[in-house]
Amino acid sequence: MISEILIVCEGNICRSPMVQGLLAHALPGVEVMSAGLSALVGEHADPIAQSLMAERGIDIGAHVGRQLELDHVRSAQIVLAMTRSQCKRIETAHPFAIGKVYRLGHKEQIDVVDPYRLGRDAFEACLGQIESGLEHWLELIGNPTYSSTCN
Repeated sequence: MISEILIVCEGNICRSPMVQGLLAHALPGVEVMSAGLSALVGEHADPIAQSLMAERGIDIGAHVGRQLELDHVRSAQIVLAMTRSQCKRIETAHPFAIGKVYRLGHKEQIDVVDPYRLGRDAFEACLGQIESGLEHWLELIGNPTYSSTCN
């Protein structure tokens, strides 16, 4: 059973905090953390992301951006990134993680678009992609035989 999941995006204030909130809500027994490859360290989740999560009954107001570190990747059993490029960057920096790094949009073969500074419509489109990707991952997380590379 998966006990720790790491969510990665760029700034760690838009996409990954929303995914973290949704996953933590759906999987209360699993530790879900998030970080950014180019994190806006110390910044709170974007107000639009906070608002969209609040509409779903999830509070991400206490979230603070943090930079991806070796220990985050090492401790996670699965790492979900937003884009193929991010997956490759994580795997290049942490070769031991190959085989546990995936795109959130793996099933749809899509990158989750970054809504940073693009307004509510962009955040809603992004959240639609996130929710679609999470449906797939929530089905697979309990299946220990699932294996793939970051496609």
